[in-house]
Amino acid sequence: MTPAGWFHLERLPTAAATLFFGALIVVFVLLARRGRPLYIRRIAGLEAVDEAVGRATEMGRPILYSAGLDPLEEVATVASINILGQVARRAGEYETRLIMPNRDPIVMTVAQEVVREAYAAVGRPDLYDPHDIYYTTQSQFGYAAAVCGTMMRERPATNFFIGHFYAESLVLAETGNATGAIQIAGTDSDSQLPFFICACDYTLIGEELYAGSVYLSREPLLLGALKGQDLAKAILLALLAAGTLLAFLGVDVRPWLGR
Repeated sequence: MTPAGWFHLERLPTAAATLFFGALIVVFVLLARRGRPLYIRRIAGLEAVDEAVGRATEMGRPILYSAGLDPLEEVATVASINILGQVARRAGEYETRLIMPNRDPIVMTVAQEVVREAYAAVGRPDLYDPHDIYYTTQSQFGYAAAVCGTMMRERPATNFFIGHFYAESLVLAETGNATGAIQIAGTDSDSQLPFFICACDYTLIGEELYAGSVYLSREPLLLGALKGQDLAKAILLALLAAGTLLAFLGVDVRPWLGR
């Protein structure tokens, strides 16, 4: 049997590109594990996490964290839970109470375990209170009302709105703003970003949300994967720009590709 019978030869470029980009990620992971400094541009909203947690500690008031309305299988919720783990570590170090209302019971269960492990990692498992991470309701605006009520009663000094939000985003952000809290928001929802930008102190835009846990933890595996993906995107953008320029100049590249 010939190789042509074993493989779909027209998909060899796709296989080669996949292997190449996978190799990029492996290389950057190895560099990160060896202690090689890998640059990540400054993200103001993540730089402010320590300041925001410290402010809540100084004022003797809690931190409120919302992971949005989507279930756990959505990428924005996964990114939010990763950031929650880093925020919980800071809260444990500062011995600051962390409150998290949830719309989804599965997200609530995972968040409880993440916060429990974060407190244990900093040597303060006694600070964990499962009643501070609780279920509210599946209703969109019922959840918004529950979170707003918590903000008005508990008066948190810092609010985190990290995840995928819908029409309730401005209600949450404006209520938090009215209580005088520092607010850090992040979402991949283009339609809700303007509301967070207007009503919050810091906003993570688009992929900044996905890079949040890497930025805060600097864990080598995640850091290497992030840098590898960034370089892969840069290469793809360069190829797209080159292809567009060649098409504009009337250069046919198909003979070069064997087509």
